[in-house]
Amino acid sequence: MSLFWKAAAAVLLAVVLGLSLGKQKDIGVLLTMAVCCMVAMIAISYLEPVLDFLRELETLGDLQGDMLGILLKAVGIGLVSEIAGLVCTDAGNGSLGKTLQMLGSAVILYLSLPIFTAMLELIREILREL
Repeated sequence: MSLFWKAAAAVLLAVVLGLSLGKQKDIGVLLTMAVCCMVAMIAISYLEPVLDFLRELETLGDLQGDMLGILLKAVGIGLVSEIAGLVCTDAGNGSLGKTLQMLGSAVILYLSLPIFTAMLELIREILREL
């Protein structure tokens, strides 16, 4: 948990530094990107035990391995597109940020097609048995 506090302190320090830079917005954007990358790496270290737990559930529940992979990719794409979109907005490029978030949503929907297809097949199976 100490990593969390260090990351929170780094984020707050980056905010203060960004505000003190004033007109040097380019350096502020680079600072923001660097701190975002650092926080993302810390978040990944916290998520590793969660991934191990999900893999164990996958094994115990005899789940299809590709479904878990799809879900993890979707979460990753969602987080990256959201953070990158916010950085674009902070840099004064809000339209690029929104476009990136829209692209992330479209990719997540595309990745989710096998899950939707499997659910549709399950519904068809249930309806046939009725």
